[in-house]
Amino acid sequence: VQSGAFGACLMKEPDTVALCVRSMKKSTDLPVTVKIRTGVDEYDSYQLLKQFIVTVAEAGCHTFVVHARKAWLKRFSPKQNREIPPLQYERVYRLKKDFPLLEIIINGGIRNINEVKNHLGYVDGVMLGREVIRNPWILVELEQLVSEKSVSCNRQLIVHRYTDYIKCQLEAGQPLHLLLRPLYGLSSGLPGARKWRQGLNRLTQEKTNIKQGLQAMTEIITVPNK
Repeated sequence: VQSGAFGACLMKEPDTVALCVRSMKKSTDLPVTVKIRTGVDEYDSYQLLKQFIVTVAEAGCHTFVVHARKAWLKRFSPKQNREIPPLQYERVYRLKKDFPLLEIIINGGIRNINEVKNHLGYVDGVMLGREVIRNPWILVELEQLVSEKSVSCNRQLIVHRYTDYIKCQLEAGQPLHLLLRPLYGLSSGLPGARKWRQGLNRLTQEKTNIKQGLQAMTEIITVPNK
C-alpha cells in the first residue's frame, strides 16, 4: 500500500489528497468523501490532523470518515493497525466541534447500538465495519434505531430469504462455503451460537439439501421478537 502511495500514508501528504479530491470533483457530481485516521506514525498531533482537514475541505470534500485510531505504518501490519493502536474518540468529537459545517463520521471499535447512540451525540454519523460481519443482526437494530419503529424481521425470516439467494448463486457456480460464511455471525450472542456454527460446518462438508438443512436449524436461533 505504501509503495503504491495510497492508504493511510497519504495523511502525510494533504496537498496530494486535496489534488485527488479536486480531480474527482471535476469528474463526477457524486459526493466525494475521504476516510482518514487520527494520525500516522510521528504525524499524530491534533494540529496536523486539523490542518489536514482544512486543506482537503478547501478542495471540496465536506464529509470525513474518521477511524479513531492512529496508524503505525512502520510498526504494525494492516490487521494490527485495526486493533492495537488505542481508540481516540475524543479527538474525533473535537473535530466536529472545530468544523461544525463538515460532516464527521466516526469509525473504529464500535460494537453495539448503545455505543452508536452515544457517538451520535457528538458526531454526524457512525460507520461500522467488522462488527457487521461478526454480528449482522446489528443491522436490524440499526434500522430500528433510525426508523424509530418496530421492524418486522427475525433471524428465521432472514435465513429463509437467504436460502433463495444461495440457490441462485450455487447455480451460477459460487462455492457453498463462501455463501454460508455470512450466516455464521447470525447467532452472535445467542445461547445456541456454537451449535449453529457447528451445523453450518456440517452443511458445508456434507453439501446436502441446503434449504432443508438451514430450515431445520433455525430453531437453534429462535428468539422471541429477535
